Amino acid sequence: MSRAKGGALVSAVRRASPASALGSGVALLWLSLIVLLPLAAIAAKAFDGGAGGFWRAVSNPDALAALEITVWVSFVVALVDVVFGALIAWVLVRDDFPGKAWVNAIIDLPFALPTIVASIVLLSLYGPQSPIGLTIAATQPALVLALAFVTLPFVVRQVQPVLLELDQDVEEAAASLGAGNAAILTKVIFPSLAPAVFTGAGLAFSRAIGEFGSLVLLGGNIPHKTQVVSQYIQQQIEIDQPQNAAAVSSVLLLIAFFVLLALRLAGSKLAWREEQR
Repeated sequence: MSRAKGGALVSAVRRASPASALGSGVALLWLSLIVLLPLAAIAAKAFDGGAGGFWRAVSNPDALAALEITVWVSFVVALVDVVFGALIAWVLVRDDFPGKAWVNAIIDLPFALPTIVASIVLLSLYGPQSPIGLTIAATQPALVLALAFVTLPFVVRQVQPVLLELDQDVEEAAASLGAGNAAILTKVIFPSLAPAVFTGAGLAFSRAIGEFGSLVLLGGNIPHKTQVVSQYIQQQIEIDQPQNAAAVSSVLLLIAFFVLLALRLAGSKLAWREEQR
């Protein structure tokens, strides 16, 4: 590179530096105000009574039951979302049918719809006066149904763009070489979809463990049966136990963080293996 070109490059970098610094500062300020400071406040409140108070709050039988129910139901919901979300994404990308545009738009409806509205609608369908004769209100299947309604779009929208970019010539080549549908699915398609599937599952799980609105009416909020962590936290706030609420909230945050981290690492590893092939 000539000296003139090198000097021009340095000048361009120097001119871009103030804007870059400003952008980094704004991003850091936003991250601090929206994420870091609230997390620090929750952590500080959780340890108001010291480590002993924190342990008593999170080891309370009602808190443990709520955590167990929440994690278990959210795990089931993530699995349901992976199966049906991937199938829906496949149909939307690979098939043409009347009303496809409407179905594609409806997928995003849970993102815009207030979740309490979803709870009302689901209660009217599956509550005590169910018009279809199916009453599951105040049961764990009702929790799965409500959470799946809210979280399914995360998987669909993660898998859909990957399917759009997937080269179908590879599938046709595998079929011409005698590979069956199962082999094409497991050896050709799934390795490419796996990172998106894991990411969507992680987002669905994280949303499910913190969901509140869609469960208010349909779930029943029955301790040790259908009470999830978000409802337990609200209960602790109502009885003036904010330290208990903060302690359980911090445990929920840690669970969400480590699940997202594990799924992100697994997805990155699968993507790296796919690139090496």
